[in-house]
Amino acid sequence: MREIRLLLRKDLWILINNLKLILRNPLRLIPYAVLVGYFTFIYSQRVGRNKSENLGLEGMDVDGIPTPNFAWQNIVGGITILALGFLVFQLYRATKNNVSFFKMADVNLLFPAPVKPENLLLYYMARSIIPSLGGAILFVIYGGSQLTNQFELTVGNAVFLILGFALFIFMIFPIRFLIYTLHTKYGVMDYIRGGVIGLGITLGLLILIPGLQADKFWQGMSTWIVSPWFDLFPLVGWSRGIIGYASHGNLLLACGYLGLYGLAYFTVVKLVIRFAGYYYEDVLEATKTNEDKLEKVKNKQSVDEGSYSLNAKKQLALPDFGVGAKALYWRNYIHASRQDFHPLFGVYSMSMAAIGIVFAGLSNFDWFSHKVLYGYLLFMLFFYFMAGIGRANIGDLKKPFFILIPATWTSKFWNMIKLDVVQTMLFASVLIVPSVFLAHVSIFLIPLFLLGILVCYLIGFAINLIPQVGLDEGWDRKLVKPFMIGGIFFFGVIPPVILSVIVFLITRQFVWTMLTGVLGLSIVAAILLHVTMDVLKRIEFKEV
Repeated sequence: MREIRLLLRKDLWILINNLKLILRNPLRLIPYAVLVGYFTFIYSQRVGRNKSENLGLEGMDVDGIPTPNFAWQNIVGGITILALGFLVFQLYRATKNNVSFFKMADVNLLFPAPVKPENLLLYYMARSIIPSLGGAILFVIYGGSQLTNQFELTVGNAVFLILGFALFIFMIFPIRFLIYTLHTKYGVMDYIRGGVIGLGITLGLLILIPGLQADKFWQGMSTWIVSPWFDLFPLVGWSRGIIGYASHGNLLLACGYLGLYGLAYFTVVKLVIRFAGYYYEDVLEATKTNEDKLEKVKNKQSVDEGSYSLNAKKQLALPDFGVGAKALYWRNYIHASRQDFHPLFGVYSMSMAAIGIVFAGLSNFDWFSHKVLYGYLLFMLFFYFMAGIGRANIGDLKKPFFILIPATWTSKFWNMIKLDVVQTMLFASVLIVPSVFLAHVSIFLIPLFLLGILVCYLIGFAINLIPQVGLDEGWDRKLVKPFMIGGIFFFGVIPPVILSVIVFLITRQFVWTMLTGVLGLSIVAAILLHVTMDVLKRIEFKEV
């Protein structure tokens, strides 16, 4: 206990010093004052409104017979599904990398100190609930400000709402630590990963099958999730049972779910202490990675190519790819192989394609409007436009060997983006071809979407590359670059978009809207690519 008291005293001194820094510079309080003012204004505007008397999952029809409240059921079901997805995702992340409760200062000062590793782990694991509580308080205050006309946010309601959100986030990290600890000691990661994937598939089927059997998909998928027995589901259900105190007011039931959380935390801690051993080496890599991310955010450093890699340690055995500009393509191919499980058909891209196909299939059965599918296709165009902007910030242009390769600038440029073009076309084909036939929409959307997504990527790439290479001085990039990009948007990108909107208002046909927008953006892309090839030759003298 003496070690715990010393650690607590250390954190108290850190808190006191931070408060003194704030007092020396009161301007740091301005964001908090704005936040408090915003919440006060929202509450003052809503406090006088009538409160809804029906927050339950059932209502009454004209004959007095209880009927399901589908609106509230869909809200509760949607939030629960998001929580389940977050839980499965976090468990899967635990099979890839460890979680750390420490910072590099702890590694450098506390790990070498004569302190029991178990006490350090216990203290920092328990202390990790503080950020969860802080985030939950902000979330509840914001959510409460939006729902003050639905229920009364009393002290008791607020306490249980905060505990429900905070305990859910808090418990995930000890469980992730336990999973990695078991793998370190017993090498059971393949079994755990298979279990997590199986859990995700099972939950997906339990959501999908009732939805397909119902008249409306959104009503069916939430049927079993919103049932009271689902509150017994670990973590997600327990938190929902605690948060539900705001509607049912059953103190004994809410405290019962708090007791389940306490029992689960006690069990996880006992297992971690038993199997963790000297865990210092296990958390060093995770601690260092977290510290590097914070430094990059603090110093506004650019993101490297290894970010978001799913298979960073994959070993590859590839044949000789040849010489010249082809080396750029094969270098990107190797990087893509490590960034995802397949260089051409990755998890990220296939997941986005699957979402679009599901939208198309559901729209065929009138569960979704075709407008949902059209909106998703437009979002994909915007997404790949932003991907093109980011592509100019990383990759081959940042490497000194780009200018030394004995090849023409056209060949270098093509091989630099060749893999991106192939990946984009494959993704677009997998998405649009089944979607068109499932939704029974115009077949002309297939070539238009394929051309449109490529054009959007090239426009984004050129918009960011031209100012970086074409401007001579750093101050020119900071002052002139926004005007150049704004000019390209104002005179190049926005007119085709506005024209396509006008065409849609006249024809009410999405295919004609796509045709107008793609033709206009294709002209813009051709002009920007011509300018890009001119300025690319000057990259030898630039710091891109």
